[in-house]
Amino acid sequence: MLTIFVKEVNSFFSSLIGYIAMGVFLLVTGLFIWVFPETNALDYGRSDLDSFFSLAPWVLTFLIPAITMRSFSEEFKSGTIELLATRPITDFQIVMGKYLAAFFLVLFTILPTLLYMYTIRQLSLSPGMDVGAAWGSYIGLLLLGASFVAIGIFASAITNNQIVAFLLAVFLCFFCYSAFDYLSELNVFYTTIDHIIEQLGINAHYQSISRGLIDTRDIIYFFSFIAAFLLLTKTVVESRKW
Repeated sequence: MLTIFVKEVNSFFSSLIGYIAMGVFLLVTGLFIWVFPETNALDYGRSDLDSFFSLAPWVLTFLIPAITMRSFSEEFKSGTIELLATRPITDFQIVMGKYLAAFFLVLFTILPTLLYMYTIRQLSLSPGMDVGAAWGSYIGLLLLGASFVAIGIFASAITNNQIVAFLLAVFLCFFCYSAFDYLSELNVFYTTIDHIIEQLGINAHYQSISRGLIDTRDIIYFFSFIAAFLLLTKTVVESRKW
């Protein structure tokens, strides 16, 4: 698994994929926080990163599928998946190696944004920014990113076309993140069922963690979500041998 992880990370940074992903994420979020009116922290004296944590999931909805779209689709198209299958590693180790490599790139992309929190904290007046809520939001953003990576890996495994994998991953990320919120607002279900439907989506748990309170139910949700898509990916990879 470590060999797969190192190989994937090297492929990200030996090409433009890793650098473009980092550059696009930091550029878009930086513009909204420091430049664009109505969202930048300087003109309105905001001592929080709410605009960043509201925008970041939507940027990752497109960015992560672009990172993961070649994970398996390129292997299937070129036939190199057969070489991996002959190595003394299991299909689950192949899936986990590719998953952890993609998540490492996402982590490496989010890490520089800690400078945003440091800068706003230094510029803010008393009582200053809510550091607990900010750290909670970062934890939520990492869990959301990990979930999107699991979706992207799965989408890449079911097709050998990178464009199809990208579009499918974008759709699934959007659906899992916000579609359940819209469904719960249709007022066609009872109140209790509406709440259950809302809790099926990622956004409800992301917002919950962003308040700074780490609820075990939210953690269990994210880990279960990730495990489910990794299991689906493993099943799809194994099905190529059936």
